[in-house]
Amino acid sequence: MIVGIIIAAIVVLLIIIFAVSFNGLVRSRNRIDNAFSQIDVQLKRRHDLIPNLVETVKGYAAHERGTLDSVTQARANAISAGQAGSPQQQAQAENALTGALRSLFAVAEAYPDLKANQNFLNLQEELTSTEDRIAYARQFYNDTVLRYNNSIQTFPRNTIAGMFNFQKREYFDAAPEDEAPVHVQF
Repeated sequence: MIVGIIIAAIVVLLIIIFAVSFNGLVRSRNRIDNAFSQIDVQLKRRHDLIPNLVETVKGYAAHERGTLDSVTQARANAISAGQAGSPQQQAQAENALTGALRSLFAVAEAYPDLKANQNFLNLQEELTSTEDRIAYARQFYNDTVLRYNNSIQTFPRNTIAGMFNFQKREYFDAAPEDEAPVHVQF
């Protein structure tokens, strides 16, 4: 009788450990998906600002066509990577877009009228604010991925993760030179 109670208690304890572990993994996986969607929201905001910025600069620096085209192409590549790529591919495309934007702001330095244009200044401020939000969202996503990856690789959750095919997730990495938001000095 006592042996039966002990075995039943052990079985119940194992079921509880299993349920808690499985539910924790599901919650972690869902947190990652939510964190990634927050990055997407900020990247869409960034992508929506860029055409207005390019049009504003185009009015003042029409002969800088190469720079304007590179920003437009980098934006298109970033949108495409966001729709079809992995977090790593999307991060690479966004890094290229950041570089193109830096070139655009460097061009703007040569045009005093553009630097004084209120529309350009407003767009620049919006873009800088968005870059800060992207950096925060990326950091939150990567922290969430770290916690999840740790949990699926440590005992006893690694056993449950293996049984239910919980896969390791990729980080949303930025190149070291791209970790700071775009800042323009006038």
